[in-house]
Amino acid sequence: MLAIERRNEILTKLQEDKRVVVSDLSQIYHVTEETIRRDLEKLEKEGLAKKTYGGAVLNDSFYTDLPYTVRKKANVLSKQQIAERIVSRIGDGAHIMLDASSTALFVAKQLKDRKNLTIITNSIEILLEISDRSGWNILCTGGMLKEGGLALVGYQAERMFSSFHVDYAIFSSKGIDIESGIMDSNENDAQIKRLMTKAAKERILVVDYTKFERISFVKVCEWTDIDLLVTDKEPEERWKQALESFQVELIYE
Repeated sequence: MLAIERRNEILTKLQEDKRVVVSDLSQIYHVTEETIRRDLEKLEKEGLAKKTYGGAVLNDSFYTDLPYTVRKKANVLSKQQIAERIVSRIGDGAHIMLDASSTALFVAKQLKDRKNLTIITNSIEILLEISDRSGWNILCTGGMLKEGGLALVGYQAERMFSSFHVDYAIFSSKGIDIESGIMDSNENDAQIKRLMTKAAKERILVVDYTKFERISFVKVCEWTDIDLLVTDKEPEERWKQALESFQVELIYE
């Protein structure tokens, strides 16, 4: 196994368990504890982990984006449930914008039995996932490749999203809060999502339960810019009341 593959697996374990132990990882990967410590030091330098005595914990900072290969393995069941709940609303012939989130990838997978869809996305992973669809109109935004994200961002991507009007914009975010709205960890992604909300008849936010009560770095939009929130678990009553006051439809089952 290459060192980068091992570090990605360690990062996935951190995402799932929030902490790892050097001695355990040494046995799992059949390498010395010193090798594991060097892996953890590199993850710490990249802002993805924090070393502790005998191991490390996940750096769950709202400034930090985990690599896409790690994010798409996290909360898989929740993302599948969210995708299943949303696609029943979407019929043949729909025009859809999808962001480069791992949740949007699961939505794309669930849409594959639909006919004559038009998909606009800045996600390399989604483009690969739906590349075999016959009769679909698939548009790639172009733009600058985001490091570690399998996403296209920047001026060209933003111009593409600004040029079309669609039935649905489906996107995720790094955090949501009743008072602060919908948030993300960097301005490039946030701007893409803002433009998506302006281009669609129905604006759909897809987030799992871990994103609730979470403040992130950049504000994407207000709750009044969203029509529908789809999640995987029933929110607290105060969330239901708040969303109702914002006239945001809620789906969680």
